[in-house]
Amino acid sequence: MTATELSEQELFRRQSLQALRDMGIDPYPAEMYPTSAFSDEIKANFKDEEEPKREVCIAGRIMSRRIMGKASFMELKDSQGRIQVYVSRDEICPDEDKELYNTVFKKLLDIGDFVGIKGYVFRTQMGEISVHARELKVLAKTLRPLPIVKTKDGVVYDAFSDPELRYRQRCVDLVVNEWVKDIFIKRTRIFNSMRNFFNERGYLEVDTPVLQNIPGGAAARPFVTHHNALDIPLYLRVANELYLKRLIVGGFEGVYEFSRNFRNEGMDRSHNPEFTCMEIYVSYKDYNWMMEFTEQMLERICLEVLGTTEVKVGDNTLSFKAPYQRISMIEAIQKYAGVDISGMDEDQLRQVCKKLHIAEDKTMGKGKLIDEIFGTTCENKLIQPTFVTDYPIEMSPLTKKHRNNPQLTERFELIANGKELANAYSELNDPIDQRARFEEQLRLSEKGDDEAMFIDHDFIRALEYGMPPTSGMGIGMDRLVMMLTGQSSIQEVLFFPQMRPEKPAPKTEPKAQV
Repeated sequence: MTATELSEQELFRRQSLQALRDMGIDPYPAEMYPTSAFSDEIKANFKDEEEPKREVCIAGRIMSRRIMGKASFMELKDSQGRIQVYVSRDEICPDEDKELYNTVFKKLLDIGDFVGIKGYVFRTQMGEISVHARELKVLAKTLRPLPIVKTKDGVVYDAFSDPELRYRQRCVDLVVNEWVKDIFIKRTRIFNSMRNFFNERGYLEVDTPVLQNIPGGAAARPFVTHHNALDIPLYLRVANELYLKRLIVGGFEGVYEFSRNFRNEGMDRSHNPEFTCMEIYVSYKDYNWMMEFTEQMLERICLEVLGTTEVKVGDNTLSFKAPYQRISMIEAIQKYAGVDISGMDEDQLRQVCKKLHIAEDKTMGKGKLIDEIFGTTCENKLIQPTFVTDYPIEMSPLTKKHRNNPQLTERFELIANGKELANAYSELNDPIDQRARFEEQLRLSEKGDDEAMFIDHDFIRALEYGMPPTSGMGIGMDRLVMMLTGQSSIQEVLFFPQMRPEKPAPKTEPKAQV
């Protein structure tokens, strides 16, 4: 970037950077800074009567300053929050040379710079717990101004709220929009709570390949790459299901993985091409057991992370307290669409789609048609957590046939607030049946369905060695985090969501703190 391309603020900051160096002050020192306390902890443990005053060493980013001659106040932000710092010229410059205060603090430091402060904790005459600085050290000089975010009488002005900017510049978003950080803290706590729930039951967390010879385990369009050394095409995984079931064949009782998956499909407020899915497989269980397991897990996560099972999502309040209501897919379609699809063939299902004004095309088989009917007429009606069970066999190529009806499968999806949260099966462990299901997927692919599954011969071979009765379940973790944090867009719960190429920056200079 040339000088002519820099804004006035950026030029000014570079001049301040050079001035610091000219004074012999390293604006980016290499040595460790020995912090001993954090803002929120200091305020929580402060005692007015404490003598001598507590000595602390803190570090953080300058978020505001009020310069008043020989004494000044600044607000310092660290990883826990914010705290006021009182800076006196005579305190940090005890000798006759007042250059550090007059030049460095008053002129060369800017909003956003990182500094270290050594001093003691006290309460100001205005009643604010603060740190009285005895030493100030420059730790990192910023070259770009932060956006202004001002609050007055509870009203936020000049907020950094444009989603396009926020998602592209997540680091800035986290600095100036403090509520964003809380979302990601809760995200980590949700993951940890789920992980602890599994570990307490003795299930093993594992890793499976991201690069796969066959993109198996889900009906989805994959990303394709090429391995130069082997000279073969490889696929970024769309799911990890088939690898985890190989581990059940190998003798593990229960395995799970938080899997980064990739699907080369559309993007919207609930879909990102790169996303996180948790899948778990437990031997000698079925989908009835998995329903109870899932609702117990989600109830516990809500209590541990949120302190309640009641979750506000938009205008709806969801209750994740077990048990959840259950309804079969055919019953749901009959209830909400007014159509009984039991025993219908492909042509009859196409007629239903036309009657209900649901788009369909020749590439869609029975499974896709039923999925479109359910998705269009039922999903948005299911607000409270609901297990939708017993899917038609055409929709579930990896699922065991229903024990009472061979036209259905032992599968459920957990729907809440009109969105799928979890998908689970009594897993198909009959290798002959599994081969036939894969061959049907191949026929769909030949009809033009680019999301149909490949035939995974290695997986079939694994099943031929014998897999015990097993239940498996997958949860879209990003969608779960969205729901439990009350967010309506997946981009809000991903640190760095996929974005279109960035447009050239506007010529006008943004407002900045100075």
